[in-house]
Amino acid sequence: MTSKERLKATWNGIKSDRVPFTTWCFGVKPRGSLTWTRNGEHIERWYSLRMEHLHTWHQAWTLEDEFRRVLAWQSLGVDDTIDVSIPWSLNLEVMWKDGTISAGVEDAQPLLVREYKTPSGNLRHSVRKTGEDPGEGWVVQPDHVPLFEDFNIPRGVDHAVSSIEDVPKIQHLYQSPDKAAGKWFKERMEEIQPFAQKNAIAVQAWSAFGMDGVIWLTGVEPAVYMAIDHPTSFGKLVDTIAETDYGRTELACKHPGVDIVTQRGWYCSTDFWSPKLFDQFQLSHIRNLAKLIHKNGKKFGFVMTTGVEVLGSRLVEAGVDVLYFIDPVQDNLSVSRALELFGNSITLVGGTNSISLAVQDKKLIDDQVKESMDILGPTHRFILHPVDALHPDTPWEGIEMLIESYKENC
Repeated sequence: MTSKERLKATWNGIKSDRVPFTTWCFGVKPRGSLTWTRNGEHIERWYSLRMEHLHTWHQAWTLEDEFRRVLAWQSLGVDDTIDVSIPWSLNLEVMWKDGTISAGVEDAQPLLVREYKTPSGNLRHSVRKTGEDPGEGWVVQPDHVPLFEDFNIPRGVDHAVSSIEDVPKIQHLYQSPDKAAGKWFKERMEEIQPFAQKNAIAVQAWSAFGMDGVIWLTGVEPAVYMAIDHPTSFGKLVDTIAETDYGRTELACKHPGVDIVTQRGWYCSTDFWSPKLFDQFQLSHIRNLAKLIHKNGKKFGFVMTTGVEVLGSRLVEAGVDVLYFIDPVQDNLSVSRALELFGNSITLVGGTNSISLAVQDKKLIDDQVKESMDILGPTHRFILHPVDALHPDTPWEGIEMLIESYKENC
């Protein structure tokens, strides 16, 4: 079977020639023979275009690099997907101005500021410019204030949504793809499709932020307080994000070259939300996306790295097809417990963790791989994957141990 055939079979609970094995790359450094040069620049770390529109890399990562990473993984016997991040749009009436405020004027550290003028009023978004070196290969703090960015959360001084009065303004800053965004996506897929077809690679579209978008806009504690103290305003914020998520998903679904559409959910778990709040603010939107995606013949993937034991059944009920992740380390969810909870009702991804690779303990890796494949493999709905990604500090030696263990247990 090809990699695409293997993944599609597993998404559908159909027996394949072997358990699929995938990874996500977030700055991992492979051995030198697996690197390349692009336009005279040495590309020595692997990323993913699922991060496009969201993060600033220490060097550019292009579609050409995405293709070369896919082929490199294939050469090692590892399955892969091509990722595409669906764009969104900005109301054409919106204007903004970027600036920097020196340390000591408003804060002990210098501030990066973006001031918006929207049809619903002005909005100020400011974050501390910390300037630290995150280390080789990690994403870096941009030189401005994007609306959505992990760096903003702990450094925020004025979050984009600092009060309930800011909620109506977000509808102008995060809108469904317009004609220009649709054109960009069409042209991107025109580049992707020939490669994907030639090499039998599945294409995964990232189209929804959900509660990740909320946390980016408000910060962590303010989001929870708003949900409890101002549920009506909080619900309007969630609905605004959901509306654009739906528009982005609709664009992804209409393209025949997309195989699976995935929603981010790193900030949607029980680390942030009680089951009651999850049911109140998230579940209906997940159901709506599932209906849209299934109506268009695609599969629906969802990322939840912690709290799966509590919230996973809700995702199954809502119509999610592929659950990222089953994590025996940070979520302490054993594969035997996962089997008990889910059986073969949903395709489960995970079974090992990139932290295990950092230890470089072959026996530990062997044990995790064997247990995962022995217990979940027979469901025909399991994909082995080191949760959640291979990072700059994930040693290649540990990855090679994982590949070896996988081949020994196939």
